[in-house]
Amino acid sequence: MNFPQYTTTALEDWVTNWYLNRNFHYPNELILPKIAMHYEIFVKYKPFASHYTRFGRYKEIVLNSTLDKATQREQFFHELCHAVRHVGKQTMLLDAFRELQERDANHFTLYAALPHHMIMNYDFNESELIERWAHDFGVSYELCEERLIKIIRLSGCTK
Repeated sequence: MNFPQYTTTALEDWVTNWYLNRNFHYPNELILPKIAMHYEIFVKYKPFASHYTRFGRYKEIVLNSTLDKATQREQFFHELCHAVRHVGKQTMLLDAFRELQERDANHFTLYAALPHHMIMNYDFNESELIERWAHDFGVSYELCEERLIKIIRLSGCTK
């Protein structure tokens, strides 16, 4: 599989540049507390719904401790998006704005969990590519599949 027509999105470029400017080059470097500390955000694990909270200058992402590690990672990136790209309390937003923020956070999760500059080092012809991504990036098979489908769709290529 080759993707000569694939053009990254502005959000994808923003995520890649952020990682590269902070020397994140390989999947094993995507350590959640390390990423969060670049934004002065603490990461906590507690047995309730994942969320981002800010109290004055104190910022934290709480991840549901009862979930598997892959889901926790995905929720971390989702909440990180809210922390770095969104303002205001979602509970006070109109439904349309809340939906827009959620859609943005879902796209951000794809790009931050599986960054373009890292996944392009893989052989896209490999039959077990999705399994390798899931293992190397510590995220779900479903997220990896969604990422690959999006790349294929945006490139206009088929297998």
